[in-house]
Amino acid sequence: MTPDAAVKGVIFDIKKFAVHDGPGIRTTVFLKGCPLRCKWCHNPESQAFNPQLAQFPRNCIGCGKCIEVCPQEGIAPGPEGNVIDRALCRNCGTCASVCYAEALVLHGREVTVAEVIAEVEKDRLFYENSGGGMTLSGGEPLAQPEFALALLREGRRVGFHNALDTSGDVAWELLEEAARSADLILYDIKCLDPDRHLEGTGRPNDRILENLDRLGHGATPICVRVPVIPGFNDSLKELEAIGRLAERLPAVEGVELLRYHGLGEGKYGSLGLPCPTPGLKPPTDEQMATLKTAVDSAGVLCVVDG
Repeated sequence: MTPDAAVKGVIFDIKKFAVHDGPGIRTTVFLKGCPLRCKWCHNPESQAFNPQLAQFPRNCIGCGKCIEVCPQEGIAPGPEGNVIDRALCRNCGTCASVCYAEALVLHGREVTVAEVIAEVEKDRLFYENSGGGMTLSGGEPLAQPEFALALLREGRRVGFHNALDTSGDVAWELLEEAARSADLILYDIKCLDPDRHLEGTGRPNDRILENLDRLGHGATPICVRVPVIPGFNDSLKELEAIGRLAERLPAVEGVELLRYHGLGEGKYGSLGLPCPTPGLKPPTDEQMATLKTAVDSAGVLCVVDG
């Protein structure tokens, strides 16, 4: 066993047969923890580093096992199902371990690099036949730097095609090191306007853009990915500017527009959190096609996903 194989980290999902996180058929490993708080985040369970308990009342069969085993006595029967006292809950997962109906699910578990690689290895044949591989996503994978870097190094050692999905809001030295073991970087750009970016994500974008500029003159191929969010960055002016930015960076192979969807809205409630953008509607096909032409006008390859 290599030293990297024993490194531990926290993940919240491993998605097999992923076809939207890089070329070919892939296995996407989702790491917990993110410095951004995007108002449209479709994986709110990815933001915190620790495991989080989610509740899905419709699945509850009323067996009462969760009430019996909760060490904090933080679950009680209510008029519309069991009620979790979030102030008492320690996200230990004891209740979820006895909930066979999956009305209670713990998002997040500690694993070793070896355990992740073994799971990804199961589908090597699909990667070889399709040009796929392993993608690290999140959250922000590099928010768990030791774990993410060890995964990339071990993935390269065993012959996987490595893709890294990153917000770029990390120290340059860390991103530079990750690029050495990545075959592709999926680089998320929300918008270029600094004030709007801060308002929408809770973070400035100066480091994100500086890192993209430096990475864009390196050797690792980059796909710039833009989540298209209605009322935030869905203007022709914004997309044209992102296209021009991508076009001048030699390592950028293209821009991918990701249509906002509302699948994350219900997840906030399951975690006991308010949704920042309730009722936000996805862009139409016509709107996405128009925004694609704005990026195309900059002379960079653009595709629409979702």
